[in-house]
Amino acid sequence: MPTARVDSVNLFFEEAGAGLPLVFVHEFAGDYRSWRLQMGFFSRRYRTLAFNARGYPPSDVPTEPKAYSQDEAADDIRGLLDALGLTKAHVCGLSMGGYATLHFGLRYPERALSLVVAGAGYGSVPGDRAKFHADAELTARRFEADGMPKTADLYAKGPTRVQFMDKDPLGWREFQRQLAEGSALGHALTLRGVQQTRPSIFDLGAALEKLDVPTLIMTGDEDDPCLEPAIFMKRKIPTAGLVVIPKSGHTINLEEPEAFNRAVLDFLTAVDAGKWTRRNPASQTGSAILPAGTR
Repeated sequence: MPTARVDSVNLFFEEAGAGLPLVFVHEFAGDYRSWRLQMGFFSRRYRTLAFNARGYPPSDVPTEPKAYSQDEAADDIRGLLDALGLTKAHVCGLSMGGYATLHFGLRYPERALSLVVAGAGYGSVPGDRAKFHADAELTARRFEADGMPKTADLYAKGPTRVQFMDKDPLGWREFQRQLAEGSALGHALTLRGVQQTRPSIFDLGAALEKLDVPTLIMTGDEDDPCLEPAIFMKRKIPTAGLVVIPKSGHTINLEEPEAFNRAVLDFLTAVDAGKWTRRNPASQTGSAILPAGTR
């Protein structure tokens, strides 16, 4: 079983293919298996890696709450690269993994060839922060009291998951089953240490404006908590593009794998060719019609 030792924690990973490294970072309700449809596609062109976050067996499940944080999540990506002797990599994350990918790019821009930040932003909208924190705590308690299978069934039927269930019942059932196989302790600690304490996307504006790594923002159009943060990131990051997948919820890499893979491939191809550039400042004159300097 391949593992990387990162900050006294063993992280399980899977890899396939050869070429430039492409690291996939999973969401809260997933694990390395969530990326199988991407690993199979991108390993034809890249050295693909998917790992389980701390708290997700067969990676270690630290029992100390302080072992879980947004900073640790970003540092685990860097630690995986270090353990494998990789100087730089493309990094693609969804939801919790999208947050980790974004913070990895902010903390270690010199280590990122590019960033794909998908489905990131839950709990960021100012008016929703208190509700998000309360729901996260309630869900953590459910993991502790009711265990994985019962709580996984509840979580997998959330308002941004029903789109996947409607489109692909077989795929959704596999997603639900894999979630139920996780660690209740790991999920509860991750909710409290990572989800509840991470900053709002809207608090990162000044840092995002300085981010110069090629970045692709992705979201489903029915992933309501992530729509406004996605637009905010697009406007703040000078190297960002935005893809919105129609009639889609949160788990877009599984819900619409062909559209997801095509968008990411087009992005990576442009980055690798040196064709993904900063936004032309002439597109931001303050007018919907007139060029800069027009009276």
